[in-house]
Amino acid sequence: MQKIGRITVAVILAGMVLFAQNAGRAPDFIKAREEAVGFLQNLVRIDTSNGNEIKAAEYIKSVFDKEGIPAEIFTLENGHGNVVARLKGSGKKRPVLLMGHTDVVGVEREKWTTDPFGAEIKDGYLYGRGSTDDKDNAAANLEVMLLLHRQKIPLDRDVIYLAEAGEEGSPRLGIGYMVNQHWDKIDSEFALAEGGTTMVRDGKVRHVAIATTEKVGRGLRLVAKGTSGHASVPRPDNAIVHLAAAVGKAGQYQVPMRLNDTTRMFFKRLAAISPPEEAFLFTHLEDPMEGPMAQETLRRKYLQYNSMLRTSISPTIFNAGFRSNVIPGDAQATLDIRAVPDEDMDKLVADLKRLIDDPAVEIIRNAVGRPSPPPSSVESEMFRALEKIQASMFPGAATLPAMLTGATDMSFLRAKGVQSYGISAPALETESGAHSNDERISIDGFGKFVEFIYRSVAEVAAAGGSKTPQSRQ
Repeated sequence: MQKIGRITVAVILAGMVLFAQNAGRAPDFIKAREEAVGFLQNLVRIDTSNGNEIKAAEYIKSVFDKEGIPAEIFTLENGHGNVVARLKGSGKKRPVLLMGHTDVVGVEREKWTTDPFGAEIKDGYLYGRGSTDDKDNAAANLEVMLLLHRQKIPLDRDVIYLAEAGEEGSPRLGIGYMVNQHWDKIDSEFALAEGGTTMVRDGKVRHVAIATTEKVGRGLRLVAKGTSGHASVPRPDNAIVHLAAAVGKAGQYQVPMRLNDTTRMFFKRLAAISPPEEAFLFTHLEDPMEGPMAQETLRRKYLQYNSMLRTSISPTIFNAGFRSNVIPGDAQATLDIRAVPDEDMDKLVADLKRLIDDPAVEIIRNAVGRPSPPPSSVESEMFRALEKIQASMFPGAATLPAMLTGATDMSFLRAKGVQSYGISAPALETESGAHSNDERISIDGFGKFVEFIYRSVAEVAAAGGSKTPQSRQ
């Protein structure tokens, strides 16, 4: 019995030594990249432009099943699946959520140089719809879960994986459904998702923009009423004429600039790494004398930055008429409003009414979709970890808290108190990204993305903290 006991103790001690060695060793990120690229190819090849996210969810679950990681699929409507998996921690700290969506927007096949659902790799890039929005996050997060599981990293936090449906237009099927009916499955302190920018210039990462907040869609419709009649007899109350004038005024209108904590820090840090002429603009936006010039320069030359300064208005759809020889009795246009989080929409509508100044044109507000919660903190443990890891991986690059000009499902998480951060793979300024024809992602950048997520998650979730060994390549 004593001999057996000694053998048992020896086996346990050897196992503990092996466990400790494995937990402290960095993954081989070259192999991890290769595996993650395979996951991304398989996901891109599943056409989810018209639903069908259940196929992507089933594929992801099959990967987790093979690895012995518990995973579940949740479905509100047939064809729209959400998959959740969890790596258990000690429970000392609240979980970290890794999120990506598997639905994608449609394609104009004739304008692509590759099959948009072929996941072809050429010249160091993987081409395909969803390769940057957002199957890259779904695939990279999947690889990170496998690495943490295989490395047997002791965790103080659960690490939760969510691949959700419906982000591009039907969030009720995805994040809305999960928040409202399955919150216990994804309840977390921190979340990492899409939306940041890791910008490469002259062969090196210039900055890593981490989205801490985002603008929200608050659409409006302009509806003009007139008298219908024969087009051979022009009418002063022609609805199209009134609507066109109103659209012109709204489209040219610049809502007054209003910086918040995120955008103020963004421009301050951006100025520190910018050429002098650009830095001058970024540091004088609020200057009484130079501010108008700086803002106008951004409006003309730096469209993305201009949108970060204010609530934006873009006319997008014009509906009027049905025959060339008939003056229609009504006409309407859609204005895409991307509001800063605390925009007073009642005041904005009142300002537009005064600007348009036409009783023939009515302004109608669309139903509110995504919530508009406060920004996530730049002082949190997760933001500090992201900043630390990016500084290690990309020496000389700046970390910029950013406000997205688009919308993501992180708004639902922030509304529940989850500190949520948008991140992305390194990419050139000129690369074809989300929603574009020939959407593509750099294979090398995608590999760096996997490493960035893994090391950041290990930094905040590993038992004892700061378990982020350097990459082994």
